[in-house]
Amino acid sequence: MEKIEEQFANLHIVKCSSGTKEPTYLLGIDTSKTVQAGTENLVAVLCSNGSIRIYDKERLNVLREFSGYPGLLNGVRFANSCDSIYSACTDGTVKCWDARVAREKPVQLFKGYPSNIFISFDINCNDHIICAGTEKVDDDALLVFWDARMNSQDLSTTKDPLGVYSETHSDDVTQVRFHPSNPNMVVSGSSDGLVNVFDINVDNEEDALVTTCNSISSVSCIGWSGKGYKQIYCMTHDEGFYWWDLNHLDTDEPVTRLNIQDVREAVNMKEDSLDYLIGGLYYEKTDTLHVIGGTNTGRIHLMNCSMSGLTHVTSLQGGHAATVRSFCWNVQDDSLLTGGEDAQLLLWKPGAIGKTFTKKESMKIASSVHQRVRVHSNDSYKRRKKQ
Repeated sequence: MEKIEEQFANLHIVKCSSGTKEPTYLLGIDTSKTVQAGTENLVAVLCSNGSIRIYDKERLNVLREFSGYPGLLNGVRFANSCDSIYSACTDGTVKCWDARVAREKPVQLFKGYPSNIFISFDINCNDHIICAGTEKVDDDALLVFWDARMNSQDLSTTKDPLGVYSETHSDDVTQVRFHPSNPNMVVSGSSDGLVNVFDINVDNEEDALVTTCNSISSVSCIGWSGKGYKQIYCMTHDEGFYWWDLNHLDTDEPVTRLNIQDVREAVNMKEDSLDYLIGGLYYEKTDTLHVIGGTNTGRIHLMNCSMSGLTHVTSLQGGHAATVRSFCWNVQDDSLLTGGEDAQLLLWKPGAIGKTFTKKESMKIASSVHQRVRVHSNDSYKRRKKQ
């Protein structure tokens, strides 16, 4: 069985997205999980102007665009069983569109409570439950839940919440991720540094809380890994990496598998550099966890993750000219989609003959957008370098 590092090293660019009227940072990518004969595979991309663009995966042409105006959209996720596309909005809703129809109005609207500003969300593996995290307002940082199912008895397009969790985070809820195969398990991460695991099948919030892990810093990314997906990993806005094993909750074994305060200082990059982390990639075929990072000039690094640390394995270059903000790995054909601050969406495939593209420079973006997209911080890194 070919290891992912071998596949990664063999990737070449086969397609670059066509230009758009308004170049934007590409902050998040998801691909359609349903395959229908005679229809194109769809890619949804979250843009820094607060919109979502739908692309045809093979040609990378923009098919349509959805907007949360006057609110800004945060996160992008396809449903698991159809081509519905979801995103959380700062106007206090989670919106759902049919990705195959150029209809401006959402087909479903999940309304929050007054003053809710949603900045993270996810939908569970059976498409029954949506959970969204809020910015902290007054003393409240909430996880809000909805029933996502369409009911033939109730044709209303607007849904009110099932309920909330309000006691477990004390700052912005920056990340929400449901378990890949257990619809009742969800993990949340926050600016308070806490990573909470819940079993939402349990009636109340206190009893639903399975465990709390602490990253000691603002959480930028969380995910599930390991056999049966019983491990969780976390990245922070100051480039920390943490990895916990939930199998050990009821044993004497330590739950923490790895704890790295600053990956940039911990990983030996030899002659290269590592400026930031992008996300994690659990490869089920070989039961291995990998971390994706990059440089400010657009190189993409793959690192292997073990209990002894992170090891740089291989890199991709020649595609992006600026910080890479998002990626999506396709297990079916071992292809990779990447998006960056150069406004480019790139499709990489193994063994393909590489194409050469004119590199685009990083764009200058207004400070308000910089704040919204939560640019990773170099401050703590620079302070430690000076010491």
